[in-house]
Amino acid sequence: MPATLERYPLITELAQLSDAAARRGMLRRNRRLHSPEVVDFLYEEVVRLARVDLRQADRLAQAAAWIAERLEDDYCRAQGLRAAGHVLLIRGKYAEAVQSYRSALALFRRLGRDEEVGRTLYGGSLQALIYLGKYDEAFSWALEAREIFQRLGDELRLARLDNNMGNILYRQDRFEAALECYRRAFESFGRKGEAQDVAITLRNMAVCHISLGDSGKAMETYQEARAHCERNEMPLMVAEADYNIAYLHYQRGEYTRAVDLYQSTRKHCEKFGDPYHKALCDLDQSEMYLELNLDEEGAQLAEKAASSFRELTMRYEEAKALTFLAVAASHRGRGSRALQLFGQARSLFARERNQVWVALIDLYKAVVLYKTGCYEKARLLCASALAFFSKSSLESKAALCELLRARLYLQALEYEKAQDACLDALKRVGEVEAPIISCQAHFVLGQVRELQLDRKGATRAYEKAHALLESLRSHLKGEELKIAFLKDKLAVYESLVWMCLGGERGSQRKKAAFAYIEQAKSRSLADLIAFKSLDVPAHTGPQGRLTARARKLRTTLNLLYRQIELVETDPRDHAGSRLESLRRAVAACEDRLVKVLAELRGADRQFGVLENAHTIELEAIRSIIPQDSVLLEYYQARETVYACVLARNALEIVPVTTLNKIRNLLRLLQFQLSKFRLGPDYVNRFAGALQSATSAHLKDLYNELIAPVRHLLRAEHLVVVPHDFLHYLPFHALHDGRSFLIDSFSVSYAPSASVYYLCCSKPAASSDESLILGIPDSFTPHILEEVKQIASMLPNPRLFVGDDATENRLRAHGPGSRFVHIATHGLFRQDNPMFSAMRLGDSQLSLLDLYSLQLSSELVTLSGCSTGLNAVVGGDELLGLVRGLLYAGTRAVLVTLWDVDDRSTAEFMKAFYGHLVSGSDKARSLQLAMREVREIYSHPFYWSPFVLIGKT
Repeated sequence: MPATLERYPLITELAQLSDAAARRGMLRRNRRLHSPEVVDFLYEEVVRLARVDLRQADRLAQAAAWIAERLEDDYCRAQGLRAAGHVLLIRGKYAEAVQSYRSALALFRRLGRDEEVGRTLYGGSLQALIYLGKYDEAFSWALEAREIFQRLGDELRLARLDNNMGNILYRQDRFEAALECYRRAFESFGRKGEAQDVAITLRNMAVCHISLGDSGKAMETYQEARAHCERNEMPLMVAEADYNIAYLHYQRGEYTRAVDLYQSTRKHCEKFGDPYHKALCDLDQSEMYLELNLDEEGAQLAEKAASSFRELTMRYEEAKALTFLAVAASHRGRGSRALQLFGQARSLFARERNQVWVALIDLYKAVVLYKTGCYEKARLLCASALAFFSKSSLESKAALCELLRARLYLQALEYEKAQDACLDALKRVGEVEAPIISCQAHFVLGQVRELQLDRKGATRAYEKAHALLESLRSHLKGEELKIAFLKDKLAVYESLVWMCLGGERGSQRKKAAFAYIEQAKSRSLADLIAFKSLDVPAHTGPQGRLTARARKLRTTLNLLYRQIELVETDPRDHAGSRLESLRRAVAACEDRLVKVLAELRGADRQFGVLENAHTIELEAIRSIIPQDSVLLEYYQARETVYACVLARNALEIVPVTTLNKIRNLLRLLQFQLSKFRLGPDYVNRFAGALQSATSAHLKDLYNELIAPVRHLLRAEHLVVVPHDFLHYLPFHALHDGRSFLIDSFSVSYAPSASVYYLCCSKPAASSDESLILGIPDSFTPHILEEVKQIASMLPNPRLFVGDDATENRLRAHGPGSRFVHIATHGLFRQDNPMFSAMRLGDSQLSLLDLYSLQLSSELVTLSGCSTGLNAVVGGDELLGLVRGLLYAGTRAVLVTLWDVDDRSTAEFMKAFYGHLVSGSDKARSLQLAMREVREIYSHPFYWSPFVLIGKT
């Protein structure tokens, strides 16, 4: 305990008193505290507590100011002002902090206290000036402080000044020079310095490493800083380090790790009173969720962040939060709300004199106005944004404005002007690496030429858009970002399929159409499964080194992309040179990644899909289809539903029906199935009517989807590849009036033909062990009976029930199990499918959690309610538990499409595993089990919710 605390133990109590009146009362009663010595000590405690407990630091700063006024002492007043400046700085109130520091400086100078003048001129005061962009004043203060400390021979403060000089150089993008200052300071602190000095310098060095593109060194330095802060009991700086590590994971595209760290950091900030970093967690996570198409959660966090930054009077950060909130509103179709929020954000950015963001907001508003049909207002705002970006170095943003102009001209049927705007957009990005914009420009150009009846010109433009779209797959910042990107790009594939199938239909055109269909479907998941190989530690030697290089290059690219986004919204004059440097770094890194992936491909053909530029070839897919099987793949283009029938030696593509007709029929079927939620009394009372209505809808769907191609289905097994909402349809239960489809064929499913190929190509599990987890409750009492029965049938079973069926058990035993059976409730989040989950004994296991699993199972079965439900988003990507399990490595998944009946499910699973262990393959076992259960429960609700996805 410091000597002063021993003499004045009431200071500890004072710091803990949250009520200001109570603190003043304590100070009045204890006149021993009314002295300059106590004010000095209070100041030092504020400096210490500012990184430990900001609320206590603020209370002591107020106490110092109160004592100073009682003493009527200018030295004490200056100490109180400097303490207040530190608190304001940590809270992000930079302008108010500088004013406090200036007032303290004036008093110290008048008193001739040179050492105190020097102490005030550096440190927090310099940092506040840097945040405010007052670099000239910051340099001036730093030089004056250096002169004072050199005269006094103060080595420690000279080292701290080096740290501050590094901050100034960093803000001017002089990263190498800044890093040299930080290293010099770090060496000095190693000889003579406090724990907080070391922590701050390590953090600054990590930030420098990020800007220099070395994310590995940055992560290593952040981890070193965190460990240092924990050893020295600095909880606020531990929270700050956790925030920085989370943000680096986010920048590198490692979303699962980022989410976990943001959540723990937020709790840490709440505990120790750090509203600034808590708000930053909310802001960053909201942006990440919006990138992942999780608009609801993104909006909630953006709203919290905006409120927090408003309280902290941090206008720039508040404006960013409002912008994210507006984007979420726009995504959810709330145009007027989005425009209102964009307007508020624009006003704040204007007050901050950030014209880049002002112009961006104008562009965002123009897009919303275009989508809501306010074309003239959109045109005016687009022109305003274009006028600004045309004079800046941000050619890509100007090109986006040109693209919006093209769409506006297209809407007004001004084809020539639309074409010119597209060509202008392409010219603008000619010197910039902007394939997304070029892709969009060629696509709009294709639309223009199609409307001008120039079929060949339209096809050429669509093909250019397609080539750019395919090349983009390896350039996007993270696998889920591909979904966000593809959400608005499906029209490219639709247009090309339409062009291929709209005229003459030779075999080459059918093959081309099928290739485009495959490229449109579940490509992100296919890429994920292929890239999973890069995470397997078994690779050694040259191939291991190549995979490590590929991983490092991908994370470096993610970091560089994020840096470009940040610099593009930087209002400083010199941001253009930094932007050009980053673009060169991106081009070089992408070139290296392509070469490494090519080497990997040559080293092992297993990695042939890693370049992402092509789907798996048609002949490769054919080679994996068994002789007695047919792949039946659906696709919709421009409201027409096509069926592709692919066998080993044949390919046919047939237009079968219209999208609206199928959508309405599926809704009617789902309405009938939903009636089973009304309970057994209702179901028993109206059993006949329910059966009749359901059968009628299943027959109508059969007539639309199966009958037109039934003569082509010459096989014993069907692999059905649905599209869009057809993923929710039990094809095996479709009825031709005499029998169900499952009576004529065994049926399995796949998200795409490429994913089916990858599932079939995975090596078989080497073990012969089984893992069974059961979580029974009062609503599903038959789960216990089910898992015990299955454990008695499967080889070498490990059975865990109730609280023992934990996530740790799954992680420990799942990787080595050939069969994994989990009987539990599934929770499908339509609002936020990335957080769809299944309940285990001690936790909810979400899709994000499944991504970190390593499985090599022959089959994973989820026998609970709605475990097979998915959200179908851009690129026909499925977001749900199936996606996570296929990515984790399993060859096949057995799940349910709706809330199942507990008793009939137990009987189904008993029959299914009985046939499986007797030697039937998975699809045949499924077919036989459905027939047996149908003998007892005739309604499809009971026997048809089960779908097998992947290898049969």
